[in-house]
Amino acid sequence: MTKADIVNEIAQQTGVEKVEALAVVEAFMETVKASLIKGQPVYLRGFGSFIIKHRAQKAARNITRKTTLVVPAHDIPAFKPAKSFTAELKK
Repeated sequence: MTKADIVNEIAQQTGVEKVEALAVVEAFMETVKASLIKGQPVYLRGFGSFIIKHRAQKAARNITRKTTLVVPAHDIPAFKPAKSFTAELKK
């Protein structure tokens, strides 16, 4: 499902214009991104959490050049589904 599909589905289910639904979806995504950039996770009860995971520094290998390089520590965004959401998927 793409963002356009989500906008179409929201517009169809709620009866609002696609332009308004697109604005809401865009605002939601921008709010989640801004929160994660600030270091604040986003919790959506019954759906899941958008969190930041820390990756430690590690050594990686370039097998074509046979060299080793260091990948510095960094943070990545991640999604952790709620237990109730995961249970619905297993049905």
